[in-house]
Amino acid sequence: QVQLVESGGGLVQAGGSLRLSCAASGRIFSNYHMGWFRQAPGKEREFVATIRWGDGNTNYADSVQGRFTISRDNGNITVSLQMNSLKREDTAVYSCAANPLGAYGGTRSNGYVYWGQGTQVTVSS
Repeated sequence: QVQLVESGGGLVQAGGSLRLSCAASGRIFSNYHMGWFRQAPGKEREFVATIRWGDGNTNYADSVQGRFTISRDNGNITVSLQMNSLKREDTAVYSCAANPLGAYGGTRSNGYVYWGQGTQVTVSS
């Protein structure tokens, strides 16, 4: 069993930065993918970024490539999402999730078993 708790959301102006963190309790094994997803009002949940716990391999959605960086801290068992050059369209609830089998390369939400409660990110113009 894995429990995930996100923090770091808030209100920021367009062009600004935020850093989200996800603290995990329980065992995270090397084959796990840890991911960030987001859901804006009236829209479906979408993939943002994923990292493979064992080797740190990452993958990003095209919409955030070059602006967002996902990273992990093995010692503290946390996953972070550094978000730079934020745009209004980045406004959403961001959720951290754990994918124990690495299904779908970590890019599809239905491969994830454990989810955090989500944290709101609002980007104003």
